[in-house]
Amino acid sequence: MRAHFAMTEPTADKPKKKRRVLRVFKIVTLTLVVAMVAFIGIGWSAYVDPDEDSVQKADAIFVLGGSHDGREEFALSLAEQGYAPQVVFSNPYEDGHYARYGFEKDGYMDRLCNGDYTFVVSCFNPEPATTRGEGRELARRASAEGWKKVIVVTFTPHIARARFVIDKCWPGEILYVASPTELNTVGWAWNFVYQSGGFVRALFEDC
Repeated sequence: MRAHFAMTEPTADKPKKKRRVLRVFKIVTLTLVVAMVAFIGIGWSAYVDPDEDSVQKADAIFVLGGSHDGREEFALSLAEQGYAPQVVFSNPYEDGHYARYGFEKDGYMDRLCNGDYTFVVSCFNPEPATTRGEGRELARRASAEGWKKVIVVTFTPHIARARFVIDKCWPGEILYVASPTELNTVGWAWNFVYQSGGFVRALFEDC
């Protein structure tokens, strides 16, 4: 009669396995923490404190689309101060991808584009309705009108990505200027993610 014995893991091996699991957990945790710190650090310099250009006289002020956060009024104030003889507004709100977010409900852009000014104001619907489409329109108008220098207005978190995208479209001098904008914690967090996604996409796109 044969005796059957259950094979059991040596007791001494169990602490070793636990230590290995704990070591792997620590390495993974440390890696994630380092990656998060790096992401925040890079994101801070790109989205919170990006390189901006000083405002100078230019051929046009070109306003990128986004939330109606004061960028339009800021651009108009620059024109009123004599920095450029014309202001160009991107208007992707009615049938662009902004439409589903309800940015254009009260005819704001219609009034803006058809207002009475002492300088030239025009609007366009970018194709595609992205920073890339806006860069294409800037390049087209610059070529048609002989622009040499343009002020591009957007809000702070978008400055770095706008520079990266639009510089591919036009070789002329572009001054990237942020309108005074206040964001809450949720707004900053959202832009860290949104702008980062846009950067990744732009890496694989030309103008």
